Amino acid sequence: MNISYKWLNEYVDLTGVTPEELAEKITKAGIEVDQVFRPGEGIKGIVVGYVASCRPHPNADHLNLCQVDLGDETVQIVCGASNVAAGQKVVVAKVGAVLPGGVKIKRAKLRGEVSEGMICSLQELGVDPRFVPKEVADGIYILDEDAVVGDDALPYLNLDDAVLGLDILPNSAHCMNMIGAAYEVAAILDRDVRLPEPRVEESDRPASEKVSVAVEAPDGAPFYGARIIEGVKVAPSPKWLQNKLIAAGVRPINNIVDVTNYVLMEYGQPLHAFDYDQFGSDRVVVRRAREGETITTLDGVERTLSPEDLVITNGERPVAIAGVMGGADSEVTETTTTILLEAALFDARSVRRTSARLGLRTEASQRYEKGIDPNRVLLAADRAAALIADLAGGTVRKGVVRAGAYRAEPKIIEMPWTKINAVLGTALSQNDVLAVFRRLRFDARIEGETLVVAVPSRRPDVSIPEDLIEEVGRLYGYDHVPATLPDRASQGMLTAYQKKRRAVMRYMEGSGFYQAVNYSLTTEKKARSISYVEEAGHTPVRLAMPMSEDRSVLRLGLLPELLETVRYHLNRRINDIALYEIGKVFLTEEAALTDLPKERERLAGALTGRLRPTDWHHDARPVDFYAAKGVLEGLFDQLGLTERIEYRAASERTGMHPGRTADILLDGKVIGFVGQVHPTLQKTLDLTETVVFEVDVEALLKADVPPVRYQALPRYPAIARDIALVVDEAVTAGQLAAVIRASGGPLLKDIRLFDVYQGEHLPAGKKSLAFSLTYLDPERTLTDEEVAAVHERILAELKEKLGAVLRG
Repeated sequence: MNISYKWLNEYVDLTGVTPEELAEKITKAGIEVDQVFRPGEGIKGIVVGYVASCRPHPNADHLNLCQVDLGDETVQIVCGASNVAAGQKVVVAKVGAVLPGGVKIKRAKLRGEVSEGMICSLQELGVDPRFVPKEVADGIYILDEDAVVGDDALPYLNLDDAVLGLDILPNSAHCMNMIGAAYEVAAILDRDVRLPEPRVEESDRPASEKVSVAVEAPDGAPFYGARIIEGVKVAPSPKWLQNKLIAAGVRPINNIVDVTNYVLMEYGQPLHAFDYDQFGSDRVVVRRAREGETITTLDGVERTLSPEDLVITNGERPVAIAGVMGGADSEVTETTTTILLEAALFDARSVRRTSARLGLRTEASQRYEKGIDPNRVLLAADRAAALIADLAGGTVRKGVVRAGAYRAEPKIIEMPWTKINAVLGTALSQNDVLAVFRRLRFDARIEGETLVVAVPSRRPDVSIPEDLIEEVGRLYGYDHVPATLPDRASQGMLTAYQKKRRAVMRYMEGSGFYQAVNYSLTTEKKARSISYVEEAGHTPVRLAMPMSEDRSVLRLGLLPELLETVRYHLNRRINDIALYEIGKVFLTEEAALTDLPKERERLAGALTGRLRPTDWHHDARPVDFYAAKGVLEGLFDQLGLTERIEYRAASERTGMHPGRTADILLDGKVIGFVGQVHPTLQKTLDLTETVVFEVDVEALLKADVPPVRYQALPRYPAIARDIALVVDEAVTAGQLAAVIRASGGPLLKDIRLFDVYQGEHLPAGKKSLAFSLTYLDPERTLTDEEVAAVHERILAELKEKLGAVLRG
């Protein structure tokens, strides 16, 4: 929510408080201010000019020569805008002026004619093109006639303002309007609030002669009110109104639509203006949509409705989607003369469901979803009717045609007042507590030991005693609340699992990986782009009301979103990437959930680019399968699981290279995989060669590991023996190592594969693997005979079980 400092000053006296100071105070009170934006910051030398004459440029078809009075001098300016004309008051950047982006205006010569300055458009003054009024989108901005020639032009454009960007969370929705923000700031500063007092001059003719209202779905629309305003003239809004809307991030359209948007921003009450003559009847009927019913909304899109959607109809067809967007058929246009003004209460859940299903979020729907003040509905309607009558010359018919009730009584909350001090650890007196609620404009009293507070309808977020405590704490000042520990507080500590988890994170970061934190939500296509260890029979859990299709299902694995993060970095020319993530996946075999999905924690990693860059004594080393496998082997070694881990070729895992992928087994059970991304998926994601791994981290951390035992350095020498074995291609190094380890007995201390060969001098279908074996007895010196006996036993077992023979 963008809050204009100048606009806010109309409701609360901000004397002595700068925008930056105000932002800090609001943030300390619990509503974060993301930024303070000064739209005119850095702009210099901008004045009001009067176009005394305008004639075509003698040497260019699309340029004009303008004589412009700047108050203290008259200069010639070459202008290419199609809407420039004599008699206008315009914004002029004088020679030497500075525009946004540091652009400096110099004396120039265009097609042989001198130009001393520039007549400016709003875009050239830094206004976002999305918020520029359509009538001046392609030309210069024309000021009102009361602008004083020679004055600084920034105040006329509201560019001397400061805009506070409030990060509005669901518990601070009361600040999604200027009046709500004014109440909040007045409470923080302990100052008065000045509220608008709308006065509607009505004609003697009742509105009920022109329209009737019926609500057939009161659960979706507790109240609906309509006013009739006749004889309006649709035109651009006055500059003061346009400036306020632009500061709030709303594009001015015309005086009717702008008034409804202005009141939306001021009161937080969505309104809608229909062209009465295009409405199609004198009946307003609010009902649920019929299956397959359609409406073309104001954005020009035809939308298919469902029976869950609430619609405004003319008795026959929908003319608006309740609380979301109006229809194009009854849109206010330049020919509109009679306005049907809607002011209604719509159910938050109904609006939220419709908005999410249609993928259509508007300023109105956001406010209905978070909850609006029922007591402002007719106040907002009166405010809008009065403004339309003033700015568009309309006549307001008598009364509001209505259906349902809108009044909300204050919510009474009672609690022991001493509980506030007990929770906050403060020593506030009764008067201190009552002073806070006075600043909030809450009626409060203390009866005996009981605090009784009447919470106004504008604050639906305050509903329980704990909310009152929070209000006292944030306005008293969190920085004034003493730091205390709860009674009988126990010392916090990490569980064994948490300690191991942190050790894994430290290891990954020590190995050169950066941690990534991705969303748990993804698309079904991404969720199924890579197959996982536990995926068989599982289906992605789909959200009932996703905010977008990109975040519509819970993930089955970590890699799809991790690969998106890799692509994000590659697109920014970061080519050497090592990322890891520890997070949960969500598994269920139910198509329609009747129970919570199973959550499993996994560790995933992704490597691409170079493992080591080129330097004076090393060649560059690109990442490969063995780089990722080596990282995992180091992790398994740190966890004490090396001898229980084995690898097995995996050629049918979706999304992975069939010849460069291996499953990871712990005690014979698959717990993950490591390998290269399949070239097809790599091309789809626009990646370079990328190796990845994903393992069930819970299986690793919960595995039983014998305690670490320290051993003295050996006093006796070890004996090494190398063997080169010829085996069938299908036999893996892991199988050979397992047989060697099993038959080596206690004297065999280490096995290391140091060579793999296949080709000349070997029969077809055969390969050679060479291992170095280390023998050691810590208590004595081994003899050659003892080592030879164990060595022969190993060779015999290898031949019997795997057909391995020594290479000649």
